[in-house]
Amino acid sequence: MSKLLIKDKEITVPGEVLAEGMDYLPGIGTYREGQTIRASRIGLVNIDGRAIKLIPLAGRYEPKRGDTIIGFIKEIIMSGWLIDLDSPYHAMLSLKDAGSEYIAKGADLTKYYTFGDYVVCKITQVTTQKLVDVTMKGPGLRKLYGGRIIKINTHKVPRVIGKKGSMVSMVKQATGSKVIVGQNGTTWVQNDDPKMELLTVKTIEKIAEESHISGLTDRIKKFLEKETGKKVETKVEGE
Repeated sequence: MSKLLIKDKEITVPGEVLAEGMDYLPGIGTYREGQTIRASRIGLVNIDGRAIKLIPLAGRYEPKRGDTIIGFIKEIIMSGWLIDLDSPYHAMLSLKDAGSEYIAKGADLTKYYTFGDYVVCKITQVTTQKLVDVTMKGPGLRKLYGGRIIKINTHKVPRVIGKKGSMVSMVKQATGSKVIVGQNGTTWVQNDDPKMELLTVKTIEKIAEESHISGLTDRIKKFLEKETGKKVETKVEGE
């Protein structure tokens, strides 16, 4: 008879037995040993039907095609810009992918993006050699002005965003801030009210720090209501 020995969102350690029997399937971060499924690393349990997966609690961002990320201009070369992704790998933004405006070869590229500029871009290709291409063509892809940049663990991004964007929407609604969360964990926050901007930063950091604890949505809702003095609406249940 199969038996699940852990609960969803629990933290595991390498070698820990997560389930017994053959009814459950090992997913990412787990492996089968005889009649048991064990953890291969420290991680947060994610039970998806019959599959048991582990979400890493640490580690740098691994670029994936289709991800929207926030990076900064690291270097300018003849053919475009090199972008730091807060990853072991950098990305290439070519002239043709820099935006809707045509940029001629030999143009002064600093007029478009210069050293230290933060940009929201989308990964279009990741080769087997980890060469990464990005584009600035698409809705919401742009250079960022003002605001604050904060870094969160890339593996905490899904909890900061929430189901169908619910968590970050709740934060934006409560504080009136603009928030963009990159899949690489780099996050931009902007608010004309410095106090609300700081509260937004504190809230996002709190979500990331407490992402493994159950009841996160309700806890963040109460925190925002206490800090802002107003009722906060949320559409998420069961988080």
